[in-house]
Amino acid sequence: MADRRTPQPDDDGAVAPRQRGGEVGRPAAEPYRPLREPRTGIGEVLAPVAGFGVTFASMFKPTVTEQYPFEKVPPKPRYHGRHQLNRYADGLEKCIGCELCAWACPADAIYVEGADNAPDAQFSPGERYGRVYQINYLRCIFCGLCIEACPTRALTMTNEYELAGPTREGLIWEKEDLLAPLRSGQLSAPHPMVAGTTDTEYYRGEISGPTPEQAEWVRAHRPDDPSLETVDGPVTHGATAASTPADVPAGAPGDAR
Repeated sequence: MADRRTPQPDDDGAVAPRQRGGEVGRPAAEPYRPLREPRTGIGEVLAPVAGFGVTFASMFKPTVTEQYPFEKVPPKPRYHGRHQLNRYADGLEKCIGCELCAWACPADAIYVEGADNAPDAQFSPGERYGRVYQINYLRCIFCGLCIEACPTRALTMTNEYELAGPTREGLIWEKEDLLAPLRSGQLSAPHPMVAGTTDTEYYRGEISGPTPEQAEWVRAHRPDDPSLETVDGPVTHGATAASTPADVPAGAPGDAR
């Protein structure tokens, strides 16, 4: 009895190569057929220069040169520029130190350290605030994923794009560099929340400005605070926020929403 593992001769006496274990016979290759029909005639003649069609069309258009930095063209409204940490209408910070923006950053450009609020050091509504906030603009790719991850809309992006600097250290922006400037009528943090409210009222935008109690607290603890000069009268909560959003300083470019 012949061993089946031994190659057997064909009818013409030739011995076919033995297939190894696991090998499958490969079908004969079919000739290549292009999906697009080949060009003929004039199309075949112009095919080598067809890729320059956009170049040739642009050669006859007027040249538009922006004279930067002498003439600065405003960017589009949704341009992703420098980041900004926003405040509520009474001056408390919106950042709660949750670090979701740092986790969402694909370039690892954001560093956040949260801390607990205290009765005599209330920086934001609720229990926690961002004690340390850094953005490394040497790494930032301005993708905006950190904006999408922020649960309190504390972080937005402005239209500012001039971020170059002479040193690497200067491109690591701290919390003080990113905080939105105080608008007229806002009290600088820390100070207590509006009496009788929780962080829910703040998140819903029901706080329209500081109350006399908040101003008195700041006056008692920081009598030389410059923000006291801008508080021109009592403002109650529960009304619609002012026409200028609290997360965009007056006179500054709008943020990318």
